[in-house]
Amino acid sequence: MSPLAALSLLSARSVRSFRSAGSALTALRARAGVLRARADDLDRRRRHRSTARALLRVEPEPESWLDVGTGDAQFPATAKELFPYTSFDGIDPTARVLAAREEERVEEAYVGDLTDPQLTRALRARYDVVTLLHPPTPDEDLRAALTLLRPGGLLLLETPRPRVDALRTELESQGCEIVPPKPRRLLDRPFLDGSFLNGPLSDRLRPTARIVARRAPSAP
Repeated sequence: MSPLAALSLLSARSVRSFRSAGSALTALRARAGVLRARADDLDRRRRHRSTARALLRVEPEPESWLDVGTGDAQFPATAKELFPYTSFDGIDPTARVLAAREEERVEEAYVGDLTDPQLTRALRARYDVVTLLHPPTPDEDLRAALTLLRPGGLLLLETPRPRVDALRTELESQGCEIVPPKPRRLLDRPFLDGSFLNGPLSDRLRPTARIVARRAPSAP
């Protein structure tokens, strides 16, 4: 074989090897992306389940629940596992909530802003539970959420830890009672259901804090 032919053969083999390595790297990256998405989904479900469980200890069977800023209604979909007899609705500025209704993650879907006067009037005092899992900004969101609660209803919100004291003060000024979390043993359920990962230590390490507030009941 001439030197030129040998060089051509070597070059062809190098190209094939390079293409094969490139294909393997692409497949590896795709696999890593799938695994990362699954891990993110599992983490989200664990966080949502932990949040819903915080309400389960206070109100085991609310009749109606509104999730504010629900997006694709991933939180209601997870919360239904713990509250199978509760009617979940969702409100979101985008039309994603309509798709969530089509997929039966929520029963009623509202597109718009929480502070929209039309929505506030239509939904006033309708819900046993309202969730604000995104920081209420501005504070008008917080006050609007309270108007949607029935007397004695529960507001569940999550907020960056530096804002906790200010939000508690605001809620109390609106006549709400802050519901203290019930004490819980570190291992009160089998590890395999994720309870340990969602336990007290995990909650303390989260960058956000959870607040449960009860709207003042009607005067006798």
